[in-house]
Amino acid sequence: MIRLALFGAGRIGQVHAFNAAAQQGVCLKYLVDPVTSTARQQLAERTGARIVEAETVFSDPSVDGVIIASSTDTHADLLLRAADAGKAVFCEKPVALDFAYVTDIVRKVEASGIACMLGFQRRYDPDFRHVRERIAQGLAGTLEHIIMTTRDPAPPPIDYVQRSGGLFLDQAIHDFDMARYLLGEEISRVYAVGGCLIDPAIGAAGDIDTAMITLTSRSGRFVQMNNCRRAAFGYDQRLEAVCSKEVLSLGNSLQNNLTIGDARGFTRSPPQNYFIERFAMAYRLEMAAFVARLRNGETPLAGIRDGLEAQRLAEAARESHRTGLPVDIAPH
Repeated sequence: MIRLALFGAGRIGQVHAFNAAAQQGVCLKYLVDPVTSTARQQLAERTGARIVEAETVFSDPSVDGVIIASSTDTHADLLLRAADAGKAVFCEKPVALDFAYVTDIVRKVEASGIACMLGFQRRYDPDFRHVRERIAQGLAGTLEHIIMTTRDPAPPPIDYVQRSGGLFLDQAIHDFDMARYLLGEEISRVYAVGGCLIDPAIGAAGDIDTAMITLTSRSGRFVQMNNCRRAAFGYDQRLEAVCSKEVLSLGNSLQNNLTIGDARGFTRSPPQNYFIERFAMAYRLEMAAFVARLRNGETPLAGIRDGLEAQRLAEAARESHRTGLPVDIAPH
């Protein structure tokens, strides 16, 4: 029996809790969240987890791994405590809000020898995996450039904006990771422009709600990222990978495949409501991968160093936006 503990009973914590509890031979033993709420109580009841303090988790030798799905500002401390306790970790991105601190955490986690997986769920999405496999196997020819679009249905609450690290670190970090994953190489230059075109309160909080980012890879290939906190029709997640033999495109996943025709024309379903619905399968598969890492040592698709490199790009984008200049990233 594999025994896990979950930190965070919020929206993404609930997704991971149910996916972990559904794994065969897995027990979600503990739930840690300092906020007393009906949601926390119901989550514990539905998964069979016991609500405890963090110290109970890290002092219990029967706990094999921890899932860190709490607020971003708690990730660093929990990662270090897990490393000290010798417990495997599945951690949501980002590793920490301060990049200099991230490099220190990665060094300490790697030195501890614990298994550490980062929550870049798109790597486990069957459609994104199919694109990656056609490129990696040479079926699509040489990958030349990528266009990615990520737009939320509506801006997040301001208190979330203030805690999340901002658009580059919160939303665009998934696109930075996917760029590295599909290209199979590192990025050498980042150029970002952005501003507040939707919600002035986001600007007042020190963030932006709209950005366009151009990446240049070490071999000279390009990625264009379009990121925004609003799309009028709902969650917008699309990808186009232009290769020498094929152009690989992923459109929005719809709530259903029905097309209705009448005198007004043809209408189709809107996209799935948000990233949790869009990537429901990916979330299930990545949790299964974490369990497989604990059970038989399988290497996950995203480790803590992938978190470091995606965050390196997010920091470069932030600097580029601040200065108006491209930022070169030296080999490391």
